[in-house]
Amino acid sequence: MNAVAERFGTPIKGPSALAGDPRRFLHLTWTLAVLEFRLKFFGSVLGYLWQLMRPLMLFGVMLFVFTRAVRLGSGVTQYPVVLLTGIVLFTFFSECTGGAVTAVVDREGLVRKIHFPRLVIPLSVVLTAYFNLALNFIAVLIFMLARGVDPRWSWLQIFPLLLFLGLFATGVAMILSSTYVRYRDVKPIWEVVLQAIFYGSAIFFPIENIPSVKLQHLIMCNPLAAVVQQARHALIDPTSPSAGQAIGGDTRLLIPLGITLFLAVVGFWYFNREAPRIAEEL
Repeated sequence: MNAVAERFGTPIKGPSALAGDPRRFLHLTWTLAVLEFRLKFFGSVLGYLWQLMRPLMLFGVMLFVFTRAVRLGSGVTQYPVVLLTGIVLFTFFSECTGGAVTAVVDREGLVRKIHFPRLVIPLSVVLTAYFNLALNFIAVLIFMLARGVDPRWSWLQIFPLLLFLGLFATGVAMILSSTYVRYRDVKPIWEVVLQAIFYGSAIFFPIENIPSVKLQHLIMCNPLAAVVQQARHALIDPTSPSAGQAIGGDTRLLIPLGITLFLAVVGFWYFNREAPRIAEEL
């Protein structure tokens, strides 16, 4: 090793996850997110309407199936609003994580040529998803009011809920984006996992209708399911179980909270470890 070092010199370490000035880090994250958001609709005649059409089309299909064919929504107060809200929240999580998988590889030219904190890339994906979520929630609010849902102070709970969901999605995004650089099987695997998360997050069925109480508690350990259920309780139907009631007690909410914090810490640790080698792996 010493002979190699004498011949080629000290190896140059690549940029880390958080290198440099914090203001520069935030500016780069914001700039990348805004650029990605604008490019997504560049040249499109319908523009943002395409972003809105995706959850609305899924909502329309599922509303027909689960109110006409299977009737899972029977007896659920404001079921169309509950379904649309759940789909929009899942779409946000899907955009954060699914978009982050290939984010680093898609920016190979940028990664190879410019010295900047690598964590900017997955965070910009999450921030772009927040932009889309803000626009989608405008449609959700209009739909809620049109359906006769009364505004309440509990609506303010949506802000900490979205921050919590964003932290959960960011932890997963950091792991996926750094792992995909080395293992390209991550993308198809995560697409399957996303489908499993969708069907296991109590989005299109009421959690209280599951016969097994233990299964209810298990599903609510999923941070996304906890957010969806609490959003239903706070925004739409205060008589429905809160996330704490659905999981079997408020203290058990420490489980989805712990999972989220664990993924955020592990995700940052793993991304920070891999960041200096990203350009080399590409």
